[in-house]
Amino acid sequence: MPPSPRTPRTRPPLLRDAELAGAFDHAARSYDTLVAANPGYHAQLRRSVRRLGLPPDGSGLRVLDLGCGTGASTAALAAVLPGADITAVDASAGMLRRAAARRRPRPVRFVHAPVERLAEAGVQGPFDAVFAAYLLRNTADPDAVLATARRLLAPHGRLAVHEYALSGRAVHRAVWTAVCGGLLLPVATLLGDGPLYRHLWHSVVAFDTAGALGRRVERAGFERVRVLPLPGWQTGITYTVVARRPDEAGCGGVDAEGPR
Repeated sequence: MPPSPRTPRTRPPLLRDAELAGAFDHAARSYDTLVAANPGYHAQLRRSVRRLGLPPDGSGLRVLDLGCGTGASTAALAAVLPGADITAVDASAGMLRRAAARRRPRPVRFVHAPVERLAEAGVQGPFDAVFAAYLLRNTADPDAVLATARRLLAPHGRLAVHEYALSGRAVHRAVWTAVCGGLLLPVATLLGDGPLYRHLWHSVVAFDTAGALGRRVERAGFERVRVLPLPGWQTGITYTVVARRPDEAGCGGVDAEGPR
């Protein structure tokens, strides 16, 4: 019997670049509704921001939010670092409009641009921190994204990658598949966004494991790389990888640690 079309073994090609941005444009109107069904989604983003290890209020710091989507990651940055100067970037105009419409106590600069065109869009470093939530696996060249982040950071600037990256254990892959195939995809299909959520499901399965993601960040020239799991139902599914740009090119090793 052939495998079910719902299994990752027969996953469709992943969406990339303009096609993916267009799918996010279409899904922007309902994206936050589906996010709200994910327990702990916003709290986990704030936890990843705190893991940057920046001063508590962020006063005087420049922070870049790469792939801000509808602004959940931007809101997490603003909540944890209320005094920071935040620039938020996304390739989807529809998602960015949603992000810009959110109320916030301090102005945020929003920029519509893919990562590879940040310089053309006027985004210039150095930044004290770069935060990238759910971005790397949705890019055609995650290594180029990390190289851009490193280039935009000041020496000793901090990086936090908040990402779905499976542990490598079968149970965590099974949980992810059950949630996507049994809950998210049916609802998204009713909303007309099935192709995007099929992409999001399979992009996680096709992407790095948590350990491989940490090694990828290290290869990009970051030091003090730590791979930190997040709690809740996404244990073994979602991680924060935190690292620092060195004064000079080099690697500092990868440490796997428990939740914080």
